[in-house]
Amino acid sequence: MSGNDLTHIDAKGEARMVDVGSKAETERVAVAEGEIRMAPSTLALIVDGNAKKGDVLGAARLAGIMAAKKTPDLIPLCHPLILASVKVDLEPDENLPGIRVCATVKLTGKTGVEMEALTAVSVACLTIYDMAKATDKAMIITNIRLIEKSGGKSGEYRAGRM
Repeated sequence: MSGNDLTHIDAKGEARMVDVGSKAETERVAVAEGEIRMAPSTLALIVDGNAKKGDVLGAARLAGIMAAKKTPDLIPLCHPLILASVKVDLEPDENLPGIRVCATVKLTGKTGVEMEALTAVSVACLTIYDMAKATDKAMIITNIRLIEKSGGKSGEYRAGRM
């Protein structure tokens, strides 16, 4: 198989779930990141804990963790996985202004966890938007990407700097 082949498309061009039955179990880790940009006053409300809906960062962290666990319910061809660890870090950044979100997902298994990490970041950002939209509807969710992965047949990946 060449590097350009799509693993989720069969010879007829139809979608399929990849057969991982014969793959070796290895430790797999994926790290994804993203950000949500907002008005400085919105960031201050969130950081100070004064958002009308409550603890925005706590809710976003939990939402990201829950989303990683529910990825196969959201992305049709993802395998259901038993995750060993999901960590979601949220870092307020006045220079954006906004919040940087980073998710790290780990397991020992036959398939990677890139989609789980990306889903965690996406849903954490969406939760921040939901909880602060009454104050700032112009928030922008951006730069969601895989920054590193390890394990499995394809080995290591590290994204370049943006």
